Amino acid sequence: MSDSVEIFEVGPRDGLQNEARLIPVAEKIALVDLLGQAGFKRIEVASFVSPKWVPQMAQSGAVLAGIRRVPGVSYAALTPNLKGFQAAVAAGADEVAIFGSASEGFSRANINASVAESLERFGLVTEAARQAGLVVRGYVSCAMDCPYDGPVAPEAVVRVVAALLEMGCYEVSVADTLGRASPEAVDAMLHAVTEAFGAARLAAHFHDTGGGALENISVALARGIRVFDAAVGGLGGCPYAPGAKGNVATEAVAAHLAALGYETGLDRAVLAEAAQLARAMRLGDAKLL
Repeated sequence: MSDSVEIFEVGPRDGLQNEARLIPVAEKIALVDLLGQAGFKRIEVASFVSPKWVPQMAQSGAVLAGIRRVPGVSYAALTPNLKGFQAAVAAGADEVAIFGSASEGFSRANINASVAESLERFGLVTEAARQAGLVVRGYVSCAMDCPYDGPVAPEAVVRVVAALLEMGCYEVSVADTLGRASPEAVDAMLHAVTEAFGAARLAAHFHDTGGGALENISVALARGIRVFDAAVGGLGGCPYAPGAKGNVATEAVAAHLAALGYETGLDRAVLAEAAQLARAMRLGDAKLL
């Protein structure tokens, strides 16, 4: 097993999207610019969804236009459909992401479509991305539990991961959207998906509602997962998953991995500074230079 693990920073998108305070563009740009100094290979900074449903992401184009891009860093944007993809391309996103669900209830609540309908939409996005020369990452929400349907069978996750990989996603991140999954449930799901596809093209995305995200990361490491999504300062939550709290904090994941002997390549001093800024943004007292 590799002793190197990548943390995919999602704070500027998945972290900020659920904040009650509307974060100014300048603050979002400042956070992304600071994170760019930490050593990440990939940072998810924007989401081109309807501002009616996710108002926090309404100025994603301005964020992508304003950041100082660091060579070697891929700045990603979430795109639910072809319209969102076209907006992301126009804004200069380096890569895009599509987000499906393993449960019907969450799929309908989150994007107003069945799982099958969502996959059909995503096929249009991945084909457009192929033609544009952009890579596409996939997410599978509610990979263990759904706030509407209850426990999710691992076989349902396998079906959605298979569809996303088949349509061209270079990597698929399976998510504990509620942040309450037990280690046993995580292990059962990852056993199924790694048996079907191996671990090289998989990532894991843990929210920390129940305080078990780091333990679940250890479970995923044992299954061969070497990419984890995290949000600096523990920002986040999902507007369509009632009760879900923030993503697992990037700085906590980096410390946990270091304690286990894994190398992330991240500057933990910069991470600590970014976490402080993220917390200040949440409270509305960020002081920007």
